[in-house]
Amino acid sequence: MENIVLLKLGGSLITDKAKPFTPRTDVLKRLAEEIHSARRNSDIKLVVGHGGGSFPHIPAKEYQIHKGVIGPESYRGIVKVQDAAARLNRIVVHELIEAGENAFSINLSSCCIAESGSIKYMYPEPMKKLLSCNMIPVPYGDVSVDLKLGYSILSTEEILRHIAKELKDTRFRPKRILICGVVDGVFTGNPEKDSNAKFIPEITPQNIGEIESYLSGSSGIDVTGGMALKVKKMLEIARFGIESEIINGAKPGTLKRALLGETGLGTTIKI
Repeated sequence: MENIVLLKLGGSLITDKAKPFTPRTDVLKRLAEEIHSARRNSDIKLVVGHGGGSFPHIPAKEYQIHKGVIGPESYRGIVKVQDAAARLNRIVVHELIEAGENAFSINLSSCCIAESGSIKYMYPEPMKKLLSCNMIPVPYGDVSVDLKLGYSILSTEEILRHIAKELKDTRFRPKRILICGVVDGVFTGNPEKDSNAKFIPEITPQNIGEIESYLSGSSGIDVTGGMALKVKKMLEIARFGIESEIINGAKPGTLKRALLGETGLGTTIKI
């Protein structure tokens, strides 16, 4: 079995969500360097997904693309969302290449079919080939043809859930999922605004009921569900027997430590 980790770089981490179409280039460079450093010191193979942040979320909200095709102007919104998401993806891929990685963009809007906002089918063979060559596939939150809605937005968490499902019975079965954001994990409130917010070290199907009321959306514009969606999708992945951890990528070195196998750096989600 390969040593596969699925990683998400959150939109709030790699872009300034308060400023349209603004990447955090310094953060991206550091994260790419941490990824490369960890890979030099281990046999880890990665799929690096990323959120859209202040890029596709702007036109997605303007045209309400999360509702599907609701009128003639929806098609204008669809192409703007795809274009914005792809622009950020090129920036992410570029920084990974500059750091020394052979990163390869995966455009989900062109290779999958969704139904009611969930991926129904995605052709996984190119991703398997890239992993077998020790390259890094880089999928990202995007729009998709949707059998029920016409088009829908696919969050990076939904993409990682489907990839985990596709790979779980192959030699590329993921050993771990890392969700890299701007907070230390899941809290009982927003730790950036509430000093009394308490850290939640572990989420399971047994305690999710009492935790759900604490989950809230991301800072800035987000049409994909914020922290609540992250936890929901990671619990679905946990049913495959694959643990996830939500960590703070804004803290230098945290991502590298997690990639090298350290646990307990954030909130673990498991069955």
